[in-house]
Amino acid sequence: MKSFIPRKREIQKNWRVIDAEGQILGRLASRVATILIGKDKPLYTPFLDTGDYVIIINAEKVKLTGKKLTNKIYRRHTGYPGGLREMPAGVLMAKDPGKLVREAVIGMLPKTKLGRAMRKKLKVYCGPQHPHQAQKPAALAV
Repeated sequence: MKSFIPRKREIQKNWRVIDAEGQILGRLASRVATILIGKDKPLYTPFLDTGDYVIIINAEKVKLTGKKLTNKIYRRHTGYPGGLREMPAGVLMAKDPGKLVREAVIGMLPKTKLGRAMRKKLKVYCGPQHPHQAQKPAALAV
């Protein structure tokens, strides 16, 4: 029996809008990662990008449970000696809530070329407005 592998023209990529207001960050991120990867579609193939585009609105209204606002630390390195920079989740939430949501989703995607392609299909906006009305995105309840 032959395995079914979809062709590029058979893969249909839709646009979806998710409202993050009142959502818990980790649960929202795992659902969005599943959509970006394409695991919610019957055409899912592990080595192809079959996922949809995802627009997240109201990123500033996402929730973190427990003591994550103070205890969760986001780290990055500048590339220079001694260049480790740390920022608590509460400070990042106040400074750039879109980055907080984006980092949570990217952490759940593959760390390969395919994952970097999936990452480009994620659009995060802090407010309720987004500039993708022309793509006719479908609202998705999480």
